Amino acid sequence: MSWRYIAMRTTTGDFLDWDVPFEASSVPKRELNGPGSLQGTIGPEYMRLMAKPDGLPIITEWGTTLYAEYAGVIRWGGIVTRVKYEGQAMSIECSGYTAYPNGMPYFGSEIQSGAKVAQKWAYDGKDKNNDGYIDGSKPKKKMPPKPKDKLTGRWDAYDVVRHIWAHLQDYQRGKIGVTLDKHDSGHLLGASNGEDPWKLQWWENPDCGSTITDVMNLAKADFMETHRWDGTAERMIHHITLGKRRLGRTRSDLRFAQGENVIETATPQGQGDYYANNVYVLGKGSGKKTARVRVVVDDKRVRRARTITYKSSSNTKILTSKGQAERARHSDMLTVPSIAVRHHPNAPLGSWALGDRILLQIDVPWIGELALWHRVVAEEIDPAAGVAILSLTRSDFYG
Repeated sequence: MSWRYIAMRTTTGDFLDWDVPFEASSVPKRELNGPGSLQGTIGPEYMRLMAKPDGLPIITEWGTTLYAEYAGVIRWGGIVTRVKYEGQAMSIECSGYTAYPNGMPYFGSEIQSGAKVAQKWAYDGKDKNNDGYIDGSKPKKKMPPKPKDKLTGRWDAYDVVRHIWAHLQDYQRGKIGVTLDKHDSGHLLGASNGEDPWKLQWWENPDCGSTITDVMNLAKADFMETHRWDGTAERMIHHITLGKRRLGRTRSDLRFAQGENVIETATPQGQGDYYANNVYVLGKGSGKKTARVRVVVDDKRVRRARTITYKSSSNTKILTSKGQAERARHSDMLTVPSIAVRHHPNAPLGSWALGDRILLQIDVPWIGELALWHRVVAEEIDPAAGVAILSLTRSDFYG
């Protein structure tokens, strides 16, 4: 049994080739909160690269989707994003569908979440001498009270993500068939008092991909991209699963131990120059009026500070949350970046899921035996070899 690679026209869903002679440089990589990737080459003998009736070659940048299938299961799918020629071979790079919004401008309707909207007042400007009476009224009439500003509704973070995807797929050549979960995240954008609204306005030239990432981070939420047959093996379904809010669970039922099923570990590492115990977040505003928060931990080490900016908010709670997440990434926690595991009763291949928290038991030189909780953030499963490479981060890094 071996891998099969299937080519499809991205914009129409028409299948172009059911067995592309693609030589992958490694197995497909699936990512949590990312598109994943696939790279490889096609030899010059692939004469079927002739143009199809639509006038495009089978393998076309931003025009072809390549699927990796093993044992009848679609293990990965993504759009061909780069083609280059190395000697006689064609080198191909593919990214998952969630890479599509990156770099795409937003030109949809304006969103104001939790914003104050001034109400029209018929008496505006009719008390120019500020005596509290309507100018020119006889007998004098007092100015009526000014109506209070109204607050716009607050958008759930996932509604914004779905709105952006709907906007992108509203264009003729943007209809790529991506569906998303319909539940809410529970995180409402903007402050409830209208003092710190969240806005999406096309004239500010927002990037769709960056906005989605920003909103997902505010919600402290995860997404995962999947591709599968619709049940007839004639049409492919592309779906984005939205977490509630984090995907995955603590896997006390699985065991990952060196000498058993963990056959290789990347060198455990600290932070080095990346380490920081003070993080400053600069928010909305300019000059001395710039909103600023400081997140600090007293770990008995010399002060090391970093600064990040988040110009879309001045809310202390939001800025503090951003600072806490950033500080966690710069902590001194020992991290194992990746492991290679073999199929084993302790944890059969594919028994985990992206986002799961696993206990890694390893022996580290100079430190000794450790048991560290990590989160699975990417996977490269090779069912033919019975081996998988898991990319990890410390589970402590996530809020």
